[in-house]
Parts: sequence; C-alpha cells; structure tokens
Amino acid sequence: MKKSCLTILILLAALSTLFSQGTYEDYQRAEQFLHFNVDKLVRNLYVNPNWVDSTSNFWYRTERENGHRFMLVLPSKNEVKEAFDHRDLANKLAQEIHRSVNADSLPFSGIRWKDHLKFIQFQVDSFNFQYDLNRKKLARLTPQKDDLKKNESRSPDGKWIAFVKEYNLFLKDLQTNEEFQLTTDGVDHCDYATPLDWYKIVDESIGDIYDPGISVEWSPDSKKFMAVKLDRRKARKLYLYQSLPDSGMRAKIHSYERALPGEDLSLQEYYIFDVDKKTKVKIDMEPLEDIWPGFAPAWTEDSKTLYFARMARYYQSIDLFFADAETGKARNVIHEDAHTMIEYQMVGCKLIHNGEKVIWMSERDGWSHLYLYDGKTGDLIRQVTKGEFVVREINYIDDQKQMIYFTASGAEKDRDPYFRHLYKINLDGTGMTLLTPEDAEHEIRFAPDYSCFIDNCSRVDLKPKAVLRRLSDGRLIKELQEANIDKLLATGWKHPERFVVKARDGKTDIYGILQYPSTFDPGKRYPIIDNSYSGPHAVNVPKSFRRGIWNDWLPLAEVGFIVVRIDGMGTAMRSKAFHDVSYKNLGDIGAADHIAAIRQLAEKYAFIDTARVGIFGHSAGGYDAAHAILKYPDFYKAAVASSGNHDHRMSKDWWPEQYMGEPGDHYQEQSNLTIAGNLKGKLMLIHGDMDNNVNPASTFRLAAELVRHNKDFDLVIIPNANHDLTWRSKYATRRRMDFFVKHLWNVEPPKEFTFTEYQSF
Repeated sequence: MKKSCLTILILLAALSTLFSQGTYEDYQRAEQFLHFNVDKLVRNLYVNPNWVDSTSNFWYRTERENGHRFMLVLPSKNEVKEAFDHRDLANKLAQEIHRSVNADSLPFSGIRWKDHLKFIQFQVDSFNFQYDLNRKKLARLTPQKDDLKKNESRSPDGKWIAFVKEYNLFLKDLQTNEEFQLTTDGVDHCDYATPLDWYKIVDESIGDIYDPGISVEWSPDSKKFMAVKLDRRKARKLYLYQSLPDSGMRAKIHSYERALPGEDLSLQEYYIFDVDKKTKVKIDMEPLEDIWPGFAPAWTEDSKTLYFARMARYYQSIDLFFADAETGKARNVIHEDAHTMIEYQMVGCKLIHNGEKVIWMSERDGWSHLYLYDGKTGDLIRQVTKGEFVVREINYIDDQKQMIYFTASGAEKDRDPYFRHLYKINLDGTGMTLLTPEDAEHEIRFAPDYSCFIDNCSRVDLKPKAVLRRLSDGRLIKELQEANIDKLLATGWKHPERFVVKARDGKTDIYGILQYPSTFDPGKRYPIIDNSYSGPHAVNVPKSFRRGIWNDWLPLAEVGFIVVRIDGMGTAMRSKAFHDVSYKNLGDIGAADHIAAIRQLAEKYAFIDTARVGIFGHSAGGYDAAHAILKYPDFYKAAVASSGNHDHRMSKDWWPEQYMGEPGDHYQEQSNLTIAGNLKGKLMLIHGDMDNNVNPASTFRLAAELVRHNKDFDLVIIPNANHDLTWRSKYATRRRMDFFVKHLWNVEPPKEFTFTEYQSF
C-alpha cells in the first residue's frame, strides 16, 4: 500500500513537472516576443504617408527582406512606383561619401521633393545632397541653414519671426532684420508664449534654467498671432529623490511643477498680437484655469476670429467662444453642462464659412454625436447624427457640397463597436454613408487637399492592408501594400482570440481578447492573467494588428499563461451610460466585469483555471492590479502593480478631476492605501525612482500601509527609471515573469534569466 501511494505521488510529481511551464526554454522563446524583437518578424504593418507640399501626392517607405525602398504615389495617375533608381543613387552616393552603400539600406530616412517631383533632396551625415531623377545626377549642396531656434516661430508667409526672450514676446522682420519688443510685463513664472511642460524635471542643486520654447498660433494671413500669458506663480512642486546620480556619491533632489487634485492651477490669459501695428489686445475674459478643453485655439480662414473652448474645473461644463481679432471682444457661442463629466476626448468643433455655422460634438443624448449650430446666434439648428453609436472625430467639412466626413464606431451592427470607420453625411442629417467597408479597425490619413485618404485596415486577427481610397465616395484607387507576417507565424505565434461576453449586469456586451502561448495545448490547465487598464479615457483591448503584437503581454503568455484583456463598464468609447459607471467611482476598475468575463470563458474553455488568476497593470493599470487583489482577495491570487497611482489624491490634477470630480471622502474610500490590510495573495509593487508621471511616493505610501498591516509583499525599485519602465527595463520585465511563474505555476523560475538583447535602463 505504501509502495503504491509512493508510486502515485512520484507520477503526480512527474506529471506536474511535465505540464508546468516557466522553464528556461520558455524564457528563451519568450524573448523573441519582446516588442522590439517582434518588430523584426513583421514587415509593412503600416503606410505612413509623407505628403508632397499640399497635394495628394506622397511618398512612403516599404520594407523589403533586406531593407527598405522609397515609394512614390501619384493618386491622380493611379500610380505607385519606386521614387527613384535606388541602385543608381546608391552607387553615386558611395563615391561621394567614400563607403559602400546598399540600395536597400540607404543611409537616410527622409526625402524632400523639389521642382514638381524632378529632384529629391536628403541628408547623409552632415552633408546635403540633391538627386536629379531625370538625368540621374547626384550633387552635393551648399548647406542652407534653417536657423530657427526653439524659442522662435515663423509666420506662414515666411516674413516674420515671433520669439521669446527674457519672459517677453518679440517680433523680427526677416526682410530688414529689425526687431520689435511686443510686451514688457512678462516675468519669471508669469511669461508669454512659453509652453507649459508638466513633466519638466529640474535639478534642485542647479535650479531652473530659463531655456524657453514658444507656443503661438498664427493667423492664416500672417497678420496676427495669438499667444498665452501663463501665470505659474502659485504652481507647487512634486519631488524625486535620485539615489544614483550620474556622478558623485551624493544623492540629488529633482522637482517638477504639478498640481494635485483640488490645488490652485496655473492661469492663462489670451492675447492677440497685430504684426503691422506691433500691438496687442487681451481677449476680454477672466483668466482661464489651465485645463485641457479638448482642442487648441484656432483661427477662422479669414483671420478675423479666434475660436476656442473653455472647460470648467472638474469638467462639468464647457463653452465655445469666438473672439474678435481686432477688439478682443469674446462671444459665448455654445454652452453645455453635464450631470457627471464632459469627456475631453468627446469634444470636437469645426466651423463652416468662417463660423457662420458650427459643427459641435456632444454626448447630450447619451451618445457622442454631431450637432449643427448657428454661429451668429448660438442657436441649435439640428442634431446631424443619431443612433446608438459613437462619433470619434470630425475629420473634414466640404462647404460646397454641405457634407461632413467623420470617424465613428459602433454604427455597423454585428461588428466590434470599437472599430473605427469613416463616414460621410449631409449637413441636414441625411445620406450617412460608410466609406471603409471592411469589418476591421481603420486608421485613416487624409491628403492635404482632402481628395483621397489612406486606409490602414487590420484587426488583431487580421494582418494589415493599406489602400488608397477616394474621399468623395470611398472608391478604391490603389492597393498600396499588405503586411508580411510569415516569420512571426513561423515562431508558432497565435493570433489573439477575440471574444464577447456579458458584463456584470448579464445584459451588456463587453469585448476582450485571449492571448495564448505558442505552445498552447488545449488538454492542459492554464493560469489566466488579467492585464488591466481601466482608465476611463482609454480602450484597453487592442483593435489594430500593430497594437496586438507590440505589447508587454506576449512574452508573459509565452512562459505559460493565458493573458486576457477586457474593456469593462466605465471605460471609453461606448455610450455615456457605459462610461459614467466610473464617474466618482474609479475604485470600480471594471473588476466585476473582468471576473464575470473570466468565469464565462472558463465555462466555455476547460483549459482556463479560475483557481489560479493573476492580474498586472501599469500606471492606472498598476492601481487596478493592486486594487483588485486587495478588494477581491478570494479571486485574484497574484498581482504585479507597476508605477501605480494608488491614491488619486496624490496624482496629477487632470486625470482624477476629470473622472472623480472635486476631492472628497470618495477619494479616500477608493484609495489602495485604505484597503491595504485586505491583502491575502501575492503582491509585487514596481516603480521607477525618477517617474515624473506617477510620482513614486504613491507606491512608497502603499508599501508603508502594507508594512503597517504586517503584510508580506515584494517591492522593486528601478534606479533612474521613469514611467516607461515596462517597455525599457529588462529587470522589471523579468521579475514580473518570475513572479507569476512562481506563484501561479508554483515552480521556481530560471535563476536570473538574462535577455540577450534589450533596450534597457
């Protein structure tokens, strides 16, 4: 009997070893799925057009087996061809620079077209060249310096430069080189046209060095420009402690300006400057709090009016203003309120006939739609789009044909409601027409003259294809290229599986993907890891092929896990009601939907083991991961939270105020610090000590609470790492993999596995 029991135990142990993963070989295989290695296995995922002047002609680079070639597209001729004779240019260039040049790896990445496509110009090393396409002659050019500095902005007609010096604005006449001082009242922390940089880090041992950029908005006729006077005198600082400075043994303190929720914000005053008169006029409004309103100030085509939006603090109202360029008198054209919040991404505005009419985006009927306003009276004329779908962007308005072109998702039934499609519709709301028919995600790039557009079409389970279409009716002009993923498929990589399940209410469809390891065996039982990012501004589940392969969950799947990504209720780009689940409720994190989804998937697939569920996330996803294991300790068994904003009172003002409103008791109730004592499972916290997006104090404070409750956890601090550590820190990537292998597979991972190639801190 004892011998039989011993034999059974040995067999079970052997089977456990046989079916477990996380081996050295798994790690080796996982390395090829790191994002920069995956990039070597695919070609031509996306056509990135470089438009020639303001025409529909463009060039792009197409990847070949051993390099790339430059392609020229002439839509009017329905022609796609190599932009020039690559072999001839390579030979001639080799003679000039005295080294070998491969025609498929020319030592420059960009070209400029000259004289109606007769010449191309490019730069190699510090030399400028021009190649005559007809005569096939290469000439070295005398360098023509464009000495525009970072604190200078050139007018559209090229005659003037506006520049910043000693906190004030100046103007330079490029024909006479004469300079004019336009302002004299700019001072430190209350200056003109200097762009606000929330993430600028200052070494406190040196102090802030005045090295301004410039941010001005020129009128189309170059007669005027708009600039902001930014008052940062009440701005408060956050700090970073750099234990490992570049030199010396003494640690350094760094700072950056950022308001926390509820604190005083920087203030903006808008000014319009007249180039000929050398005068300024202040737009007659109270200073605007520094809140992103959804779109930047812009000019009407006739240069007579500046239009801009103002978002109220805590994002519950928005106004559209027209300001007279001569007098600065501002007129409120549209005012809109929301009971919850106005999503800054759902704000959009385009003008018709210099503001005679306005196309405005709003979620007032429960979905993001287009509305037509009278720009003179501010009266609503009509709602243009209607239905249970989401307008994502106003792309173009054809004034002559009274036609709007816009991007929307969810209008095509029986398709993923997040897929973006391009449509046109008449201003009277009739004739809505689909211009991108494929059941897929469409990434659109428009020609400057809006005669045509490039459609990069793909899904996570459909390789990309790029085509050129006519804008007026979507008719196919030319197929440009199709991606080559043969090498990726040869690794055994599997397309993510798309799925639809029911949310916590048992009614609402929610969407996600499952990523399997290349060695997937449906006869085995796998732990499942939830890769969460419930930030209400984002769509977590990738829709395009590119996002489906350039990520940090593919290597994790490869060491023996099924990874799931889900967009639960409260996330973006669905109905207003779907989105509002997260309003003043970020602690919801969509977890009830994630748990419901994983359980439904386990009912369908026997290989999913709901007794071994992990979760990881970064930034807002780091908050999710820690919150999930603390709030649902009986479901989630292991969590890795990197760079998490664990208490929204410590986060930047923008994000929490958008979705949590004014600080109150709900901030504390939903803080991870408040529920730290709930920890049962295994938790790893990771943070970079130079993270100026989510300050590392957030993780340190959660760690302090876990210590106070006498909880075991892992704390990994990456020296000199910023917020981008999940992509660039090989150590953080490996430790995350090790953590899940150890705690969900219950096996020891390979000791200190080393990635042979990695962009690293």
